[in-house]
Amino acid sequence: QVQLVESGGGLVQAGGSLRLSCAARGKIFSINTMGWYRQVPGRQRELVAAITSGGNTNFADSVKGRFTISRDNAKNAMYLQMDSLKPDDTGVYYCNAQMRAQVGVAVRTSDYWGQGTQVTVSS
Repeated sequence: QVQLVESGGGLVQAGGSLRLSCAARGKIFSINTMGWYRQVPGRQRELVAAITSGGNTNFADSVKGRFTISRDNAKNAMYLQMDSLKPDDTGVYYCNAQMRAQVGVAVRTSDYWGQGTQVTVSS
């Protein structure tokens, strides 16, 4: 089974730090762009940060200078280092990846999502 597994969420005070991890599991041949998305109740899921297979990064304006995204291609893993956290960073964070993987007898490129991890920043 091909899946993305997140870890590292939790409760932290404003100004604190958290590190999220995302691991891709299964018969994976390649991973293109990976990203972190955030969702809060009543709002659409929004992009927080993304990183290409070559290491190019993109950040939401609200997190620039505070968050760092990285990946380890050898481990099929991605990380989000979140510093100087604010209450507005609160939400469920989802890992996303475009992966070429074996599903049953077929090999296909699809968009995958993790199960989400809660990040809560208290004021």
